[in-house]
Amino acid sequence: MKRRDFIRNSALASSLFFVPNFVKAFESIDAKSLGYRRLVIIQLSGGNDGLNTIIPYSNDLYYNARPKLAISDNVIKLNDNLALHSSLQPLQNLFDNGELSIINNVGYPNPVRSHFRSMDIWQSASSSNEYLQSGWIGRYLDKHGKHSHNAIELDESLSLALKGNSFNGLATNDYKMLHRSARDPYFKNVLNHYQDEHLSEHNLGYLYKTMIDAKSSAKYIYEKTTTKLSQEDYPQNTFSKQLKNTARFINSGLDTKVFYNALGGFDTHANQKSTQQRLLKIYAEGLASFVKDLKRNGTYEDTLILTFSEFGRRVKQNSANGTDHGSANNVFVIGKNLKNAGVYNDLSSLSDLDENGDLKFTIDFRQIYATILENWLNTSTKGIITSPQKVLNFI
Repeated sequence: MKRRDFIRNSALASSLFFVPNFVKAFESIDAKSLGYRRLVIIQLSGGNDGLNTIIPYSNDLYYNARPKLAISDNVIKLNDNLALHSSLQPLQNLFDNGELSIINNVGYPNPVRSHFRSMDIWQSASSSNEYLQSGWIGRYLDKHGKHSHNAIELDESLSLALKGNSFNGLATNDYKMLHRSARDPYFKNVLNHYQDEHLSEHNLGYLYKTMIDAKSSAKYIYEKTTTKLSQEDYPQNTFSKQLKNTARFINSGLDTKVFYNALGGFDTHANQKSTQQRLLKIYAEGLASFVKDLKRNGTYEDTLILTFSEFGRRVKQNSANGTDHGSANNVFVIGKNLKNAGVYNDLSSLSDLDENGDLKFTIDFRQIYATILENWLNTSTKGIITSPQKVLNFI
């Protein structure tokens, strides 16, 4: 095969497969070899406003800082100080049943307020002055992964979080299309030309091996899930479709440890109230259907759900009835067997803000990752979290 033909035909592969791992024969491995516990990550992209998500409804400083943006009506009171946004009503039962832990003031030292850089920090589990080329889930796969489908992102491209140093996860928003693409005659043609001199390990051989591993995973995912239909009603939107497919994968018994989902649009510099209300409703309704689906199929107890955003928003509203980039934020952890459900910790003081007018962080986000790795995925943080972190007690 001519090198230029290979490159031209590789466009299809590179748009679908993000799994640089050494070639292996397709095989199905017992889920017990990885354990039954699964982690579902939900990323609220754009910087969700934590203060209008978990609302300090009894604090006058909150209303003074946000005369037009503060929320006082129809809040769902959690305790004497904090309340859920009304759009999160579908999550109230989880809170009441001890299946939701709300962790406040989560951030990191010397916070960065750039979307891209802060998201890289959260996804790579790095310090603010540290630049890593791999993600924390990717490094977990480096240690424990056997196939690219051991971590799946429900999207067209793979986030840094799932990229390891030697092993990556798989990205797809349509597993049926992934399977059809993997059966394209082009892949067979590539196989027949593997000995081509241009397919060395140092150039196109890497892509070749990527495609073969992706083909194995595509076949496995399709055959494992094709007969499992969801009986749960989900809202008709892209985010809920991600969660519906995630539930289908989980309920089908895929040997996948991590599922990564995202909902965007939270960069609310202007007219925040209506935008956030709509997005939180999409998030909560989709998540409620997802949990019901898992419970119906007996897979909820072995699933932990983590929701985060790359940063919070400034305490004081801006002139456009929105909020600008902040730092510390709240994180949601949802599961059946939480050790410390409810409001995990108090909100940072609104009278003692940092020099930029942001909430001061009290919990490093890497502590949450370390807790999940050690107490849920049953693995050491060594080689995954670059700086030692104190484990918390929410699971």
